[in-house]
Amino acid sequence: MADIVPLKPGQNGTSSGLDAEIDEAARIAEALIFASAEPVDEALIVRKLPQGINVRVVMDRLMHHYADRGVNLVRVGDAWAFRTAADLAFLIRDEKTEIRKLSRAGLEVLAIIAYHQPVTRAEIEEIRGVATSKGTLDVLLESGWVRMRGRRRSPGRPVTYGTTNGFLDHFGLAELGDLPGVEELKGAGLLSGRVPANFSFPMPGEGEELAEDEDPITQMDLEELGLLAPRGEEN
Repeated sequence: MADIVPLKPGQNGTSSGLDAEIDEAARIAEALIFASAEPVDEALIVRKLPQGINVRVVMDRLMHHYADRGVNLVRVGDAWAFRTAADLAFLIRDEKTEIRKLSRAGLEVLAIIAYHQPVTRAEIEEIRGVATSKGTLDVLLESGWVRMRGRRRSPGRPVTYGTTNGFLDHFGLAELGDLPGVEELKGAGLLSGRVPANFSFPMPGEGEELAEDEDPITQMDLEELGLLAPRGEEN
């Protein structure tokens, strides 16, 4: 399918009909994303667009428009954001303050969660072969890269962990399927070249939907985990 490129003033007159509607819808989406400090959920964009407009056609048009500019429109999971073009990132890298410095344990746990989600703390420890401190998980939760997904339907109902759109955004991924595979990790020197020939990573599930063996986190769960004050005790 050919790219849909918006007409410019003076180029065969002005766009008309459906093309004009898509141009106007693209302006609306552009304004929503530009005004937001965080990636904008596609569902919100759909609600703001005129009825009957295909949001993917609109976003494809905007992506094409910004493809060669200093900022690009990128997809972050089910959301959209403007980000500095990759080839210009070096110009602003020194101006940014990196506030998230993870320990080696933190990086290992983050990688396990990214590739194995939904995953419980016990499963993380089994994969790593060592105990995982609550502090390590707390740091990842506070960073906004990891979230509590739900409760596993197994004895003790352990909490399951997964990554967030913030994780995708920080590492420049549109979706979890863009995570590097075995060959890419070998090429980057992050994986030994002597791993077994049949070695592979599991692909995590896509989207926000709970797995078949997960239940949603309830207010009672949050109170039990100390993440929410019990009802009646709020100040």
